Amino acid sequence: MARLTQGTWVLIADGEKALILENQTDHEDPYFTVLTKEEQENPPNREQAANRRGRFNDGPNVQRSAVEDTDWHQLAKERFADDLAEMLYNRAHNGAFESLVVVASPGVLGDLRAKVHKEVERRVIKEIPKTLTNHEIEDIERLVKSEMDN
Repeated sequence: MARLTQGTWVLIADGEKALILENQTDHEDPYFTVLTKEEQENPPNREQAANRRGRFNDGPNVQRSAVEDTDWHQLAKERFADDLAEMLYNRAHNGAFESLVVVASPGVLGDLRAKVHKEVERRVIKEIPKTLTNHEIEDIERLVKSEMDN
């Protein structure tokens, strides 16, 4: 069973926001402080997409087909995961943390898992598939400790 130690980082992320917390105490009574807060402006896809879907000719006849519109909102979420993975790598490479708990929505957790460098991956002591970005720090402390005890 992985345990929170002093200096353990806790990454709380969804597709648009990330909060990096550091545990100042131990596993029994965690106390998290905010190290950094990252936020990406990512409006809904309808506000980022073109007015009309593109169309193309199917061949010599007059039939035309619609082209699938790019999901800009999803692309921005994936780019955010790329940015987080790069930031974590840089900080791990510079020795900023030795252990990391990743708490993210299942989709973001999957994106991050696919993108993090091995140097970060070996420092991950627990992954928690939950969205906690809008929770109070005290609730996060309690929820993370509870998940780590399971």
